[in-house]
Amino acid sequence: MDNPIDVLNAFYDAERRYMAAGGAAAGASFDEMASTLHPDVELHQSPDLPWGGEYRGHAGFREWSLKMSDAFDQLSVEDARFLVAEDKVVILCRLVTRARRSGDVLDAPMAQVVTVQNGRITEFRPFYWHVPDYVSAAGHAPRT
Repeated sequence: MDNPIDVLNAFYDAERRYMAAGGAAAGASFDEMASTLHPDVELHQSPDLPWGGEYRGHAGFREWSLKMSDAFDQLSVEDARFLVAEDKVVILCRLVTRARRSGDVLDAPMAQVVTVQNGRITEFRPFYWHVPDYVSAAGHAPRT
């Protein structure tokens, strides 16, 4: 699977199934998501998020998925539009999540810049629409 859009759709499908299976808290397997990721994948999340930070490799991505699945029991990328330029893909989409503790559903615009090389994702940079909404939905007080 060398087409970057196919790789990303496979990742999003795996991510959706992982969250629907209860994520890390329920012992869901990370293997399907990992199969779309380069072993040295880098994930750059806003430091303003409860799951913010820099994550590297499969272990780092698994660490991020633990934090994300602790906050949300559903996560889905919807209406994705892909803009491809060589190995970079800009994804314009809606991110739909349901907070694990409150049940609140967020449905907001999101953009991502993703690098796909040789059929594997090597880098993610997501840009959330309104970070304080995600912080609140995850059950954390906003940073001041």
